Amino acid sequence: MLLSHVLVVGASAAGLTTAEALRRKGYEGRLTLLGGELHPPYDRPPLSKQVLAGARSPDTVRLRTSDVLDAELLLGDPAAGLDPRTRTVRTASGRELSADAVVVATGLRPRTLPGAQDTAGVHVLRTLDDALALRSDLLVSRRAVVVGEGVLGSEIAATARSMGLDVTLAGPRPAPMLGQLGPLAAGLLAELHTGNGVRLRLGGAVAGLEAAGGRVTGVRLGTGEVLPADVVVVAIGAEPATGWLAGSGLRVDDGLVCDSRCRAAEGIYAVGDVAAWHHELLDTTMRLENRTNATEQALVVADNILGADRPYVPVPYFWTDQFDARIQAHGRPGPDAEATVVDGDLAGGRFVLRYARDGRVTGVVGWNMPRQARLRRPEIGGPVPSLEPSAP
Repeated sequence: MLLSHVLVVGASAAGLTTAEALRRKGYEGRLTLLGGELHPPYDRPPLSKQVLAGARSPDTVRLRTSDVLDAELLLGDPAAGLDPRTRTVRTASGRELSADAVVVATGLRPRTLPGAQDTAGVHVLRTLDDALALRSDLLVSRRAVVVGEGVLGSEIAATARSMGLDVTLAGPRPAPMLGQLGPLAAGLLAELHTGNGVRLRLGGAVAGLEAAGGRVTGVRLGTGEVLPADVVVVAIGAEPATGWLAGSGLRVDDGLVCDSRCRAAEGIYAVGDVAAWHHELLDTTMRLENRTNATEQALVVADNILGADRPYVPVPYFWTDQFDARIQAHGRPGPDAEATVVDGDLAGGRFVLRYARDGRVTGVVGWNMPRQARLRRPEIGGPVPSLEPSAP
C-alpha cells in the first residue's frame, strides 16, 4: 500500500520514536502527531526522580520537536474516537483526521483512590504537570505518605525522602517491588529504604483517605490506623488509555490487543504502554510499561508500517534509581523464580542475581553492576548454567 499519511495518536516517547523511525527509514509522506497534553513531547522517567527533586528543569526533559521530523504536531486535543475501517480519528475538539496508517500510542492513565480528585494534597504522577504540582506540594510539606510499593511508588518515596521529608511507604505487598524483583532483592530494597529513613507500612490494605477542610490529613489503613500526612501520592498502578476506542470494534483487553507485528487491524498499530501484543517466542500476550520498550517497539512498528514483516520479540528490560542503588532487570525475574547471586556480593551492594524457574533462566537483575548484568542477558531463556566463579 502506498503511504501518503501516517497519523500517530500520542506524542510521548513511543509515538515520537515511531515518527522518528519512519523518517529515518525513508518515509517522505505526511506525518501527524496528535497529543492530548499541551506540552511538546518529553521524557517520563526523569519525572519521579530528577524533575521531582529539582535536579532537572522541565526544559531539559523535552524530546525532539516536529521541526526535526517535518511533522505536524497537534497538541492539547486528545483523541475521542476511531473508525478503523476508514482509519479516521475524531478528537475532543471535533477535528477528524484520516490516514493510511494509524499508530495508537496513548499510554496509560493512573489509578487513584476514592475521593482523591476532590481532596487537596493528593497526587498521582504521570505527566510533567503532575510532577511539578507534586514538587510544589512537597516543598511546603513535612510528612508524605506514598501509597503503592511498586516501581513508581518506591522511586517517589526515595526522592521525597532525599528532599528531607518524613516519608512513609504503604502498600499491600510486604516489600518494595516484590512483584518485579522477588523476595531476595525486594528485601534488600526494603533495607535500603529503611536505612535512609523511609518508614515502611507494607503488607496490608489501604482503606482510604482522611481529610479536613478539603485537604488530606492522612491515609487510613485496613487495620484502622491512620498515617498522618501533609501530602499523599497515589501510585497504585495505571490502566491503558483505551477508553477513546470504545465502539471502534477493536479488541481491548488490558491494552489494545495486537498480533505479533503490533497490528490491531489493517493499517492500525499500537506501540508503548498501551500495546498488548503476542510475543511469539514466549507464546503469550504481553504488555510492558517502560521507556526501553517504547523505543524498541517503535522501531518494529515503523518497519512494519513500511512493509516489513517483523515480529516484536524483545527481552523485557527496566531500570530504576533509588538512593544509591541503580537496579536493572532483564527478562522476567518475578516473585516465583529462584534467585541466585552470580556476580559480586550482597553485602557490598554490588551484585547480579540470576532468576530461574523450572530449570530455565527467566531473568537477570543487576544492582550497581550494569555491565555484568547486561552480559548475562543471553542466558535468559536457556537452561540454568552451572555456577561459575564470580567476575572480578
